[in-house]
Amino acid sequence: MDRQGSNHALIFFNQVVDLCYDGGSMYDGVNRYDGVSMRVDVMDDSEFRDIRKLEILAQMTDENFRKLTRRAYVQNFPVRVELITEGEPSDFLHIVLSGSVDLFSAWNGREASLATVRPISTLVLAATIRDAPYLMSARTLEKSRIALIPSKDVRTVFDADNAFARAIVAELAQCYRSVVKNIKELKLRTSLERLANYLLRQQGRAGGEAVFDLDFEKRRLASVLGMTPEHLSRAFKGLQPHGVTVNGTRITIDNRSALEKFARPNPLIDDFSS
Repeated sequence: MDRQGSNHALIFFNQVVDLCYDGGSMYDGVNRYDGVSMRVDVMDDSEFRDIRKLEILAQMTDENFRKLTRRAYVQNFPVRVELITEGEPSDFLHIVLSGSVDLFSAWNGREASLATVRPISTLVLAATIRDAPYLMSARTLEKSRIALIPSKDVRTVFDADNAFARAIVAELAQCYRSVVKNIKELKLRTSLERLANYLLRQQGRAGGEAVFDLDFEKRRLASVLGMTPEHLSRAFKGLQPHGVTVNGTRITIDNRSALEKFARPNPLIDDFSS
């Protein structure tokens, strides 16, 4: 068992896309990603209502919300389309309306998954606010519908709307705390302990059921937990004495108390809500 760390991620992030508008006028047509044509649409009323529910947008004035979204548009993406690339400028704030997005990074021939973003959430908010390059890439895990807001408009409204600015500060502070917890898990826990605590968290998300499914393939889970697929397989076997059995992506925890005794979950590492 190792204590090897890897750079995990938070749950805010943003994007580089080729926005097709000229002089601030909306574009309603087709964009191409990786040679694939995708329809670009004006946001409809239900989508405006959906993103208005985001905590960072909920308290801002109606006037500033209109300013923020006046050049926004939505686009449908097929699976495994790269939305943003690390090192590129953060021209847009992306909001995941449906589907899911993998945040990942690559270096020296290696690639690691960092986080999964699900509806309704932003992608790489920090890069937009700082007008900085993306520190990671993002690609769709399934068919996804994404809203895109020009980053310049986000920063302009940030300077003008106090409620919006406070909400963004709170969001980034929460993300910072999540990053610290991820680093603590990677630095302080063995791979077996990381897997055990991940399974306990997943069981909680599944309503406490003894039998539940992993929410993505094992190869990606290994990357998220900072280990190789082979190491993950050995880790699953290592948890069998603690009440865990696995069949494909289906997990059974026969003895939660035994698993908790081994994993020793800690809210200062495992509670991502605070």
